Amino acid sequence: MDKLGKRGSGFARTRIPRPQVVLQPMQPACCSCSTRNCPCKMSQLPQKSPLASPLSEDMTTRVDNLPMESFWLEVENIKQSTEAEQEECSLADVKTQEEGEAEAEWLQDAGLSDLIGDHASENDNALLSTLTKTQAAAVQRRLDTYSRSRRRKNKPPVRDVRDIFGVVGSGETVTEKEEPSPDLLLHNLQTSNVQKLEAQDYSCTVRNPGKEEVFNMDVAYSEQAAVLLKGSFLTESKRIKDGNVLTKFKIPKGRLGVTRIGDLSAQDMKKIPTLALIELTALCDVLGFELKRNKAAKLKTTEKRLFGVPLNTLLENDQKLLPNTKVPLLLQALLSCLEKRGLETEGILRVSGSQTRIKSLEQKLERDFYSGLFRWDEVHQNDVSGLLKRFIRELPAPLLTAEYLPAFAAVQNIPDLKQRLQALNLLILILPEPNRNTLKALLEFLSKVVSRENNNKMNLWNVSTVMAPNLFMHKGLPNKIPEGKEKQLAEGAADVVRMMIHYQDLLWTVSSFLVAQVRKLNESNSKRYQFCDKRLKNLLRKIHADKDKVEKNQAEPSKVVKVHASLLLKDSLEVHLNNATRVADVLKQFQKNLCQNGWNIVNTVNFLKCNNSMECTNLLLYEVGGNIGEHCLDPDTYLLDLYHINPHAEWIIKQNPAYPRMF
Repeated sequence: MDKLGKRGSGFARTRIPRPQVVLQPMQPACCSCSTRNCPCKMSQLPQKSPLASPLSEDMTTRVDNLPMESFWLEVENIKQSTEAEQEECSLADVKTQEEGEAEAEWLQDAGLSDLIGDHASENDNALLSTLTKTQAAAVQRRLDTYSRSRRRKNKPPVRDVRDIFGVVGSGETVTEKEEPSPDLLLHNLQTSNVQKLEAQDYSCTVRNPGKEEVFNMDVAYSEQAAVLLKGSFLTESKRIKDGNVLTKFKIPKGRLGVTRIGDLSAQDMKKIPTLALIELTALCDVLGFELKRNKAAKLKTTEKRLFGVPLNTLLENDQKLLPNTKVPLLLQALLSCLEKRGLETEGILRVSGSQTRIKSLEQKLERDFYSGLFRWDEVHQNDVSGLLKRFIRELPAPLLTAEYLPAFAAVQNIPDLKQRLQALNLLILILPEPNRNTLKALLEFLSKVVSRENNNKMNLWNVSTVMAPNLFMHKGLPNKIPEGKEKQLAEGAADVVRMMIHYQDLLWTVSSFLVAQVRKLNESNSKRYQFCDKRLKNLLRKIHADKDKVEKNQAEPSKVVKVHASLLLKDSLEVHLNNATRVADVLKQFQKNLCQNGWNIVNTVNFLKCNNSMECTNLLLYEVGGNIGEHCLDPDTYLLDLYHINPHAEWIIKQNPAYPRMF
């Protein structure tokens, strides 16, 4: 079985000018080089999955005939920079986890900690009720392994000879006590979901060569993979000769529209990484990969204020100056400078600036950045790009996180392109919010660089090969790796970066099945809380009565609801819903009444006159309450369908927040 692992790996120290990148073994190993002046390390890929081997013998050559010189040049620049500084790497030992420890850690991160320990809860976990068949099976596997390891640990020691012959005998016989297994918590869940899941239509997931691909986000990825595997529909991606030619994917908009990262409230987004981790594990199980989890290595703390500072610390400091900052101000300044003066520069990002000047500029930034005295107009563009890459490399933990960096790299081992993107989508959702926001800002800038290819001579593949070492190399991951896989590793890392740049809009989408699981989880938590208070019996009766009414309303072809706009108007808007009513229609109706009926406007609303009609340009409709915290709705959402799913929510029109420029 492949190891889609979280095990750090790296570049072994090699001779100049072409450092070698080699594949990491799955057994733990110590860094062969000295910790002093040790070069950066890169996470590596596992061996191919036995399941995928018939389909993927040439899978690693998807990027044949694409130039890799930029990749090796960037690796050499990084190595020389590290050697010149004579820095000492303080590396934490990564200890091999005992049997059951990895599973216990996974269950905790998956929000199922009440299933482990000496007093495992036998009550239903709300999260379990939301799982699909494949997700429940993934949980069951880890729970079984954890339970077996605990039984082994709890076995009595070998009896002393004196006990056998009664020298110190107590007359009691020690027997292995079987601890209550929480397996039954999943058994009913799996059997109850089987019929419903088997009834799903997965025909939309089958490839249709020669046409635009449909990227289904309504059905769990692991369920799609299970059906495709059962029907032998898995396909291998074709080799890519042109670095800019990639398959086009389209997310079909269902009746409930599409949800992007940022459309959900912070409270609901906190539930997404847990659900995404379970789904990613289930997808890996179906594909025959094992998701290994290791603790991250730690580096020494730094006295600096900008470079080598954790993202969370940077953002905390920046938010004191500019509240609601989501991307470090230094990164915003670097990207802004490059966007203004570097996008047209030939070889931007690839052509290295002076290491001496870059080091001097770093010291000046540490001293003058927050005081506003740093003069960006005096800095050469290539030096700014060097500072950008240095900022990313010097983060104490990799931008893609030490825990998941090898998993990002191992995505290339999945033979099917669509499933690679599914895994990347889940990994993006698992990332901590500061890492995810910072990565998005970087990828948006890189996309702008690619769009100016005619002037700067940096196409998608060029940018990917330059940035891959900066994202996948980190001096805090000190494992030795065997030789012979340099080309596969380099191409694979660059290919992952290329996918993140090209498909970033798709990757920053929250799948509909995850949103549905969040709704169900909220409903389960709400019901569990209500049952704990006897004083809410009357409310429960009312809820059941309302539920009966909702079921009747689902058969109704129309419904009248109120839409609020308290921040804009003192009045509410009555909307007649039918099967064709969309969010965009409600916003247009709101604008029409605003202009014609002379409503009392609380705040000024900006409008744009176009084609002799007035159209709102800065209004959004939010779904608030019920089984969701707050949800910014897609303009193409059909509201009657949404009402049936969440009848107790309020709908509120708000002004589109003024998004600050990322760079």
